[in-house]
Amino acid sequence: MTEFEHNLAKAKKAVSMGKLSRRDFMAFTMASGMTLSASQMMFASAARAEPKKGGHFRAGIGHGSTTDTFDPAHFASGMDFAWGKGLSGAPLVRINPKGAVVPYLAESIEQSNGAKTWVFKIRKGVTFHNGKTLTADDVIGTINYHNGPDSKSPGKAYLTNIAAMKADGPNTVIFDLKGPDAGFPANLANYQFPILSITDGKPDVSGMGAGPYILDGFEPGVRVHFKRNPNAFIPGNFDEVTQLAILDPAARTNAYLAGEVDFIDRADLKTIDMLKAAPNTELYNVSGWEQLTAPMFTNTAPFDKVEVRQALKWAINRQDLVDKILFGYGKAGNDNGLAATMQYATVPEPVYTYDPEKAKSLLKKAGMEGLKVDLSAADAAFAGSVDAALLMAEHAKAAGITINVVREPNDGYWSNVWLKKPWSHCYWGGRPTADAMFSVAMAAEAPWNDTKWKNPRFNELLVAARGETDDPKRAAMYAEMQQILHDDGGWMTLMNTNYVGAMSNKLGHGDFNADLDHDGGYMYDRWWFV
Repeated sequence: MTEFEHNLAKAKKAVSMGKLSRRDFMAFTMASGMTLSASQMMFASAARAEPKKGGHFRAGIGHGSTTDTFDPAHFASGMDFAWGKGLSGAPLVRINPKGAVVPYLAESIEQSNGAKTWVFKIRKGVTFHNGKTLTADDVIGTINYHNGPDSKSPGKAYLTNIAAMKADGPNTVIFDLKGPDAGFPANLANYQFPILSITDGKPDVSGMGAGPYILDGFEPGVRVHFKRNPNAFIPGNFDEVTQLAILDPAARTNAYLAGEVDFIDRADLKTIDMLKAAPNTELYNVSGWEQLTAPMFTNTAPFDKVEVRQALKWAINRQDLVDKILFGYGKAGNDNGLAATMQYATVPEPVYTYDPEKAKSLLKKAGMEGLKVDLSAADAAFAGSVDAALLMAEHAKAAGITINVVREPNDGYWSNVWLKKPWSHCYWGGRPTADAMFSVAMAAEAPWNDTKWKNPRFNELLVAARGETDDPKRAAMYAEMQQILHDDGGWMTLMNTNYVGAMSNKLGHGDFNADLDHDGGYMYDRWWFV
């Protein structure tokens, strides 16, 4: 290391500790021949290198509804997935920026018996916000709450392989599975599984958890406020966190530009240049696992005919949607159910492109020429949903298809439209494994199977792949499943989108998670003010 490199390292460390000003750092680096822009970038990186405590983080979120609840068995939107992943709640494990499972409430995880038995050691001394000590019984009670015979929790789809659970002392939980599952711990990282306080067999679903922030005010569909938990086993960096539900993309942008929030998600890409030009702003642009979809009920006419489903897939110009709705911040989908960066993702053939003539031929085969269908859309589903639906209607005309766009209210969209209307818009954040994604979204009895699709071969492979420890064989099974979904399913991935938002450059952060928006749902306790 040269003398300059040694001194530069010392200067960057001093910046990270708040002991060297921007002016002095810039003077030092530029005197050594570094350009102004390079010096600025290096200062910003150094300032963010060490988390600092304090401040009030305000996030403008393009989610939220008057039906929102802190009951994790009913979590449904991007407003609440942070609640379960480490805001007020705390799960056993989390996902790191490299996509690996890491312990959180758990201290260690071990498997035996060919991945059929999993032992979770729980951290000692963890307390809930009410002062109650967390034990193995709370873990078991939480899982039973989601996995009971009468449970309607979407999280149940991740737990179907559990045969039995038992506590081995106050801080150890043993899971015995029905069959091998090498990816089992990843299922417990999903946001439905913050560990709940269990008293007399009943879970506390009031929002009181063991996470780094304590609920301090809740107006469903409007505002949620948290304050730092002074007794958290892993503290958050902010003194306070406020989530504001701002469903309208233009309103979110205006709130950010007015300084009312420090971060917004789901940026209005039509006006992205306003955010790029805003002072003290960093564009949040992460190529993630999110899919913007148009699920069709495969048990409801006319979508119960596979030729109709396929015709609609050929009748939509997905690249046009990427260009005009995402402005290039994403890629055209191909209905395989997995984002391209996920393990085991494939590209089934033929790739769905815009081919109205093929769509016409399929409709003729089904005796459905002149098809007329309703499509429900709202920007609550994803930013630009209504515009995307109108474009889809234009695309489909060339195939002789009339799509009637139903503009649904944003409020209550996830309660009243999705899973209720036969064809609608939706978005899906990623899941840490192929098994998790398929189990919650496409498995026959999954509560969130939003296409009502039941394919026997797909479901047979789902169970077989979960227990297959030979990786090439497992990959072949997942490839076949993606091909079946592509050919037969009602799952239509319009676009695989980047997560795009805006954030103050006064916010520090490490590497971003790509599995979900909001830094994987972890921004509230991982970020800090520099």
